[in-house]
Amino acid sequence: MSTPDNNQSPLDDVRDLIHKRFDPDEAAGNEVRAALLGMGREGDFGRLGQAAEWLARWQHRYPPRIEKPVLAIFASAHGIVEEGVSLSSNTDTIAHVEALRAGTAPLSAIATQVGADIRVFELALERPTPSIAENAAMTQRECAATIAFGFEGTVGEPDLLALAVAGAGVGTAAAAVACALYGGSPDYWVRPSNFTPPALSKRRIELVDRALKLHRGHLSDPLEALCCLGGRELAACVGAIIAARHQGVPVVLDGFATTIAAGVVHAIDPAAISHCLASHTTRRPAHEAALERLGLKPLMELEFQTGGGLGSATAIGLLKTACAPFIAKPA
Repeated sequence: MSTPDNNQSPLDDVRDLIHKRFDPDEAAGNEVRAALLGMGREGDFGRLGQAAEWLARWQHRYPPRIEKPVLAIFASAHGIVEEGVSLSSNTDTIAHVEALRAGTAPLSAIATQVGADIRVFELALERPTPSIAENAAMTQRECAATIAFGFEGTVGEPDLLALAVAGAGVGTAAAAVACALYGGSPDYWVRPSNFTPPALSKRRIELVDRALKLHRGHLSDPLEALCCLGGRELAACVGAIIAARHQGVPVVLDGFATTIAAGVVHAIDPAAISHCLASHTTRRPAHEAALERLGLKPLMELEFQTGGGLGSATAIGLLKTACAPFIAKPA
């Protein structure tokens, strides 16, 4: 990003990057379609065939293949955790990150199984963002810098980028951003699964309501809404999505939070997330509602209770399977 002048918002460069046009390779997609017709009747391969065509179009090559997948996990801490809106704590987030780095977390095993390079990006875990019910989560400059940091997710030229987040409170922050993007009451976007205690849901709804009232007048712009209500991991995901599009890297979204990060980009330019695929839908009703707003149909229905990278990592293996019929066997 260039350094903004005195009359320019630090977020203006971000908007310009989102609006920059990148077209898929329709010829590569057509080759996939033709090859599928040569293997059977139209529609025989269902969603796998559609996924293979999507990969070819956004990898700009035929045959589509996944040789250098990356699972990027952005981890941050939220001040709202101190208000009792999460079943876990910021200390738990740190422990989870340590387990991911040590390779002892279940997600690490899944990433290894599908051949993904798992990268964990820590975003000031020792310094939680302010409570969004009392202050903006980030200044515009902080938000722009964090979005730029998210570009690191595409370092090394991966051919597929799977996104995930880690951070106690991120679901509540994402629900607040969803309210700003799509309207509706906090209870609609906070809607939990059946396993969330009612008292916890009540605290989340009350906090989001307070935050929306506090920042009223600053939420019509998607990036300003992200600054006021989001978190560093959401901003970094926005950056990763932008960078991937510029570099011709298809993106796999995970749970509710990464979907809302894509929603921020989509709200600025709907075409700017056409390189994104939804891996799955969690049992959180708001996740399904967000996917509907983006016009995304999940690749899998696994009824995961949470995001955290389980869906996007698992999808890598399925997408490799989708590529298999097109990769020539050695002579």
